[in-house]
Amino acid sequence: MSDIVFYTNPMSRGRIIRWMLEEVGQPYETKILDWASGAAKSPEYLAINPMGKVPTIVHDGVVVTECAAICAYLADAFPQAGLAPPSGSKLRGPYYRWLFFGAGPIEQAVAFGTLNVDVPEDKRISVGFGSMGDVLNTLEGVLKGREFLDDHGFTAADLYIASHLSWGMNFGMIEKRPVFEAYAERHVNRPAALRADEIDNALMAAQPQPEPAE
Repeated sequence: MSDIVFYTNPMSRGRIIRWMLEEVGQPYETKILDWASGAAKSPEYLAINPMGKVPTIVHDGVVVTECAAICAYLADAFPQAGLAPPSGSKLRGPYYRWLFFGAGPIEQAVAFGTLNVDVPEDKRISVGFGSMGDVLNTLEGVLKGREFLDDHGFTAADLYIASHLSWGMNFGMIEKRPVFEAYAERHVNRPAALRADEIDNALMAAQPQPEPAE
């Protein structure tokens, strides 16, 4: 029996964590929460994650939610995978900086964009991301001319940022820029990412499809 239980749905941010788990290379048990049945809001699952959201992992009895937190946790729990700079390294600074830039400004900017909310210029100081332009320009500046976000090499921060860029550009929520396209393409074609996609795509294909309206 695996020490890691992974609660997810293939049509969710759980795909990020599937990729992370495949990079970690440890055995894990997947539990799919079906949207139609309301499984994420069941008392049993709410006892694990009161938000009723996926993804969630339980590792040796420790519950971890929120994508960036799960990525950071798994990188530290399995250091042999090399997905974070060593504890005490100064490279931890940029690693944390960009991992949580993804969880903060990028997530916020995309959420506002999804809702078609344009923050007035005089109100941008009141929101954490400022504007989508601020976020994308900042990210482009750090990625330009770099293969990875820091000198350690590929980390959980790269995985998280590449996931957001790939998804956002595919769905028109993030502007396609050559730097973003090259960076995302390079990382989402890693063997672990391709394995994760194959697993989740198969799970999506196996889900019952709604009956067509008459």
